This record gives sequence, C-alpha cells and structure tokens, in this order.
Amino acid sequence: MPDRRVRAVLPPLLRAPLGGTAVLAALVVGVLGILYAGDSGPAPVDARIWAAVEDAGPRWRHAARAVDFLGEPLGAAVLVAVVVAGCLSLRRPRAAALVAAGPAAAVATTTLLKPLVGRTIHGEHLSYPSGHTAFLTALALVTALLVTGRLAPGRPAGTVLVLAPALLAGATMGWAQVLLGAHYPTDVLGGGCTALAVVPVTAWLVDRTADRAVDRTAEPVRQERG
Repeated sequence: MPDRRVRAVLPPLLRAPLGGTAVLAALVVGVLGILYAGDSGPAPVDARIWAAVEDAGPRWRHAARAVDFLGEPLGAAVLVAVVVAGCLSLRRPRAAALVAAGPAAAVATTTLLKPLVGRTIHGEHLSYPSGHTAFLTALALVTALLVTGRLAPGRPAGTVLVLAPALLAGATMGWAQVLLGAHYPTDVLGGGCTALAVVPVTAWLVDRTADRAVDRTAEPVRQERG
C-alpha cells in the first residue's frame, strides 16, 4: 500500500465532483469545437461581447497586456518556477510534479486541438481553444487543489475553494485575450474548459504514478521483514 503520510494532490473527497466537472468541461470543449470548426469569423455571441469591450481605454489595455504576459512563454515559465520552488521548499515533490505537469498538459491539449478544429482569427492564426486561458486556469486550479488539500475542508466547501480561483483566473485571462483581439470569447471559454477537463485527470495520474513508485520502494523492505 502507498504511504498514507504522503498527501494526494487530488484529495479523495474531491475526486467525484472534479471528475464530473472534467466530463462536463470536455463536453463543452467538444461541442464548441464542432460548432466553430473551420470558421474564420466571430459567432454572434462573440460579436456582441467584442462590441461591449472595444471602447476600453488605454489603462484597461495596459492591464490586459500585463495579464497576457502571464500566458506568454517567459511569464508562464516564471510563474510555474515560483510555484514549483515553493512546493519543493515545503518538501512536496508530488505537488511540484503536478504544478509542472498540469498546465503543460492543458496547453499541450489546446495545441493539439487547434489544427483539428481549424478555427482562425485575423486571417491565419489558429484560435480555438485559447492556450493562454488554458494555462492560467490550469495553474490556478492546480494551486487551489494543493492549498485545499492542506486545509482538508468538506466536499462542498472544498469544491468551491478549488473551482472559484480557477474560474476567476480563466475569466481574467479570457477578458485580456478578448480585449486585445487575440481570441474570440468562445475561444477563451474553450480554453478554460480544456484546463478544467485536463487537470483533474493529470492530478489523478500523478497520484497513481507516485503511489506505484512508493509501492516499488517499499516492496524490498516488506520482503526483508517477511
């Protein structure tokens, strides 16, 4: 059996609600991908949202660029490195592995989906789903999972504590992407849902892999004692 002193990155109480969230999010990603496959223009809902934000002043656009930087390679690498360093300083290598793997898996999934969906913006740029939005949503979700795991609240409170920061981070990055004209609003919805679908699965895989490693390490000791 795995060492129960090692805290799972996907708390057992949250597996069911986050698993359900992952399934629902995957359905949203799939439905939107089918609806907008091959499109090169905004949907009616995209056009309405764009019209609502197009008159934003310079200060809002500066703020949007700052948020956008967090999803660029350098900004993303710095964010992940800081959180990984924090996990390692607390002697939580399993958590550090999830911080590295969760956002990476979410972004990789958006990269694979973009040519499959084939939706473009500004003529040639593949846009669905948004990788920037997937990254920040995933990082916030991973961080919230780790914090909530230490607090050990009940299932309803824990679900809220995990999902609320992820939704807020996704909405913030999505707002920046729409304001800057980098993505359609439906692209950012797809990006956020991609993270919600991928991260719980990644966390489960990290736990399963780490538990197996613990079992392999403990097996020789059990044989010697036997």
